[in-house]
Amino acid sequence: MRSLACLLAFLLMALPAAAQERKEVDVALALAIDISGSIDPDEARLQREGYVQAFRDPLIVKAILGGPNGRIAVAYFEWSDSWMQRLLIDWTLLDSEAAIEAFTRRLSAAPISIARRTSISGAIRYAIPLFGRLPYDAGRKVLDVSGDGSNNDGGLVTDMRHEALLERIIINGLPIMNDRPNPFGFPNETDLDRYYLHCVTGGPRSFVEVARNFEDFPRAVRKKLLQEVADLGPRSDFDTADLGAARDGLHLAQAGGSRQRKEEDYTRFVRPEYELGCDVGERRSREFWQRRFGVTPD
Repeated sequence: MRSLACLLAFLLMALPAAAQERKEVDVALALAIDISGSIDPDEARLQREGYVQAFRDPLIVKAILGGPNGRIAVAYFEWSDSWMQRLLIDWTLLDSEAAIEAFTRRLSAAPISIARRTSISGAIRYAIPLFGRLPYDAGRKVLDVSGDGSNNDGGLVTDMRHEALLERIIINGLPIMNDRPNPFGFPNETDLDRYYLHCVTGGPRSFVEVARNFEDFPRAVRKKLLQEVADLGPRSDFDTADLGAARDGLHLAQAGGSRQRKEEDYTRFVRPEYELGCDVGERRSREFWQRRFGVTPD
């Protein structure tokens, strides 16, 4: 017995420090923020400030520190074109008020940038290996996608959603109902909330929180984060017909499911195919550029 104990002690000492110090977190939350060309610098700043304010909210701080493990892990990246993703903050442990405040200071100080096209599928593809190198053991893995348009670049969003769900990554959505004129003349998408519900979100207890406009974004972020950190997602299926109420900030739109169990297949927690098709963004983009300029985008 003594020799066995010595062997175990030797093996523990031989392990890399990272393996010995691997901590459990209540949720690993990757925040994916749209910086495509339809978003101007002021709107990008509103999004950034929305997250900064939310993480400084006393109720959210209490939720982060009040979970079973008393800590969460957060990563923050911005996305646009299929291969344009920018990691502003890599996986960071939020386990104290000081750590949360340091995170918000780093986020607030990061430069604002704008890119071009809208590839939700690229954002999801980028997030899969990001979760793959998570340095903590997470009770839940959640990818949170916010944006003001449907996918129009890269692969199909439903294909990449399926790949993420195979890795047991839950996808929540925060569509921004942007009613101002698009700088390129592209028409506004009045059905973006339904598109996110059917084509983007997935996994047990996944949901959509709708921002009525960019000014409403801070409210929507705060509500969404509180749901995710405290694991208070909606308990029953949400009828798509009630999305009008969601647009008024009154409801969350659920993609289905209950509290996840380890044996669950996350790919079954998705809504039926959107009646307009989940390639509607790609089709609208091609039709717009063809009609306006007689060309289709690369």
